[in-house]
Amino acid sequence: MDSIGDRYHEYTKIRRGARSGLELKVSRGSGIFSLPEPLRSGGMGLWECISRRRSLREYSPLPLTQQELSQLLWASQGITEPYFRLRAAPSAGALYPLETYVVVNHVEGLERGVYRYLVEEHALEMKLRGDLRRTIASAALEQEFLADAGVVFVWTAVPERTKSRYGERGWRYIYKDAAHACANLYLAAVALELGCCAIGACFDDEVNQLLGIDGVTETVVYLASVGRRLR
Repeated sequence: MDSIGDRYHEYTKIRRGARSGLELKVSRGSGIFSLPEPLRSGGMGLWECISRRRSLREYSPLPLTQQELSQLLWASQGITEPYFRLRAAPSAGALYPLETYVVVNHVEGLERGVYRYLVEEHALEMKLRGDLRRTIASAALEQEFLADAGVVFVWTAVPERTKSRYGERGWRYIYKDAAHACANLYLAAVALELGCCAIGACFDDEVNQLLGIDGVTETVVYLASVGRRLR
């Protein structure tokens, strides 16, 4: 790792200092779970969604539904144009460096754990089984509301997908791609009457460890919590 972009990304990670990494008392999972077909019409109007968009950090203990999770995943990174495999959020050069993971805390019919979103199949692949509510909150600088959320979205990047074309400037595009995906997630959450909050601060190495990635060839870039609004 000797390029300026890679050094910048490594240098700006947040670390705990003397404290070591996570101690995960969970098991690596397996299995593919199909998601309900996302809706592509109806719902709240765009201008109303924009006017109502807020960052909400207090959530009801009621779970999300699988239909709601399906809609959120599709709106942020799902395929909207099948022939060219274009997605709901723009990406520089249509290179799509992002991978989407969800830490499931409260979703009807889904076991708690970490899942990776399989874009082509519109399905979830279980990566880690267990109750990770406290783990993800701790890894996000002790932000306790993540433990109360129905799901926590974690976007990672595979830098080489973008850097192979754009070189070191690719890092700029990667961060913008993550912002595009999160903006879509916010609007989808509003349309579903859910609360959403983006999180930029995390202990990078701990989140990477939780996802089972190395932090170099694939690394965390952004998080967001989604939960049912308090009525």
